[in-house]
Amino acid sequence: MSEEIKGRISVETENIFPIIKKWLYSEKDIFLRELVSNACDAIAKLKKVSLSEEFDGGTDYKIDIDFDQHERTVTIEDNGIGMTDEEVSKYINQIAFSGAEEFVKKYQSEGDKPEIIGHFGLGFYSSFMVSAKVRIETKSYRKGSVGVTWESESGTDFTLKTNEKTGRGTKITLFLDGDSGEFLDAWKLKELVRKYCDFLPVSIFVKGEQANKKTPLWSEQPSASKEFYIFQSLSMSWMRIEWG
Repeated sequence: MSEEIKGRISVETENIFPIIKKWLYSEKDIFLRELVSNACDAIAKLKKVSLSEEFDGGTDYKIDIDFDQHERTVTIEDNGIGMTDEEVSKYINQIAFSGAEEFVKKYQSEGDKPEIIGHFGLGFYSSFMVSAKVRIETKSYRKGSVGVTWESESGTDFTLKTNEKTGRGTKITLFLDGDSGEFLDAWKLKELVRKYCDFLPVSIFVKGEQANKKTPLWSEQPSASKEFYIFQSLSMSWMRIEWG
């Protein structure tokens, strides 16, 4: 790909993004869960590839979350498998989503709104619940690959062009809309990592500080964590008997 490409994302059902925002607005913080989960999947795929192929860049796998209050951006970056321009076109620019509105309404009535996004593989598009513009910068692990930048301000129209990215992996930059300034805060982002991603098997950093545990407390040896005793005490508190 030698020049910038402009196009429209292929969606089987029209107006899917207004539908997403309408039904899922109250759960908009799940964008971080979905983007971090995607980053974790990209690393898992590269680990699987490493069993049969060699590649550059090392194996210190991690996910970095950062933000810039002045630019009003949040970034999620991984050093996983990355994507070629063909893969971006396949996985980002085409969405198979037939029967969307009926399905969303069903989940709305059942109280499972956060699950609808992941059900159809729409995780990336949850970013438009908080963003006026989204940019993807990615490069495949494959030797000879070139970096690719995908950008969209509407969630429907996009531009795709090459970039000078050197290392493999994917960086997603969210240009937050006016109602999403709460996510320009390290404490808030760490809270969401603990809420949604605490036990993912990859180190997740917020502003350079690890935010997830990776290993559930109940799977550790009691001597390995002081928190185990706190957890045990709290979990057993219901068994206390009050004597009159």
